[in-house]
Amino acid sequence: MTIEEKIHNSETRLFKAVFPNTTNHYDTLFGGTAMHLMDEVAFITATRFARKKMVTVASDRIDFTKPIPSGTIVELIGRVIHIGNTSLKVLVEIYVEEMYSDYRQKAISGTFTLVAINNQKEPVSIR
Repeated sequence: MTIEEKIHNSETRLFKAVFPNTTNHYDTLFGGTAMHLMDEVAFITATRFARKKMVTVASDRIDFTKPIPSGTIVELIGRVIHIGNTSLKVLVEIYVEEMYSDYRQKAISGTFTLVAINNQKEPVSIR
């Protein structure tokens, strides 16, 4: 399988409904909850690409550009954007959709770096 095929096949999508128990005092998705979901999608994406044990070592930047209100649907999309020897970077984007209309827009994006490890928790090659 080519690198391009592995990148394509490892793309990960997760849908969630935003309920009041995940929102802050502004009735929008709590930032910590969004980051938790993004890290989970980054982990799944990296694992699907490398098929190795992966750990998050950095979240390079997370941009919260639009609030995500309670009562909406979010889609998280993870894509491998850089491949190193033992690490890779995953871009995770969150799109918000209104439940009862076609309105959809990107609300959050962030980049996560993950490293492949062996049973002794030492970095190993992902190639």
